[in-house]
Amino acid sequence: MAPRILLARHGQTQWSLAGKHTGRTDIALLDEGRRGAKLLGERLHQAPWAGLPDVEVRTSPLVRAKETCELAGFGDRAQPWDALLEWDYGAYEGMTPGEIKSARPGWLIWRDGVPEGESLAAITARADEVVGWARSADRDVLVFAHGHILRTLGARWLGYDVSFAARIRLDPTSLSILGWAYGEPAIERWNDTGPLA
Repeated sequence: MAPRILLARHGQTQWSLAGKHTGRTDIALLDEGRRGAKLLGERLHQAPWAGLPDVEVRTSPLVRAKETCELAGFGDRAQPWDALLEWDYGAYEGMTPGEIKSARPGWLIWRDGVPEGESLAAITARADEVVGWARSADRDVLVFAHGHILRTLGARWLGYDVSFAARIRLDPTSLSILGWAYGEPAIERWNDTGPLA
């Protein structure tokens, strides 16, 4: 079987709840985020996943992703990886899209990027590194990371430009699976928050 990549977005934080761009600011999970991480873990330890005994696990080194990984029951198997860090939002760190658009009407991060932060080309290159690693594995892989880097991974897995990521939302503590259909890269599951209902 060709390898798949399972994507777990970190649980809810104060800034994600407020809609603020949270790049490299190291913010802890809220109680709601911790609860969601535990529920995600319970789900991944039941059928059909059964704890993913052979999966290779990587996590962003930021506390919100690492804690989600640990609470989900994969912390002892996870390796931190800087390629999974969230987008460096530069001057837009901590701002909401509304605040940014009031100063820059029509702004779209997936097209216009951010000043003083990571370029579209740089986040694309990081996503390509993760995709290359996942596709070269001889087994499924599981990553715990952040909304924008995971959306970028989705776009790049499918072979699309990073701008495609604008069309695929991703909620906190969601599970997504990128795999294959008819020999082509495909989305098997996206933004699944089933255990949180």
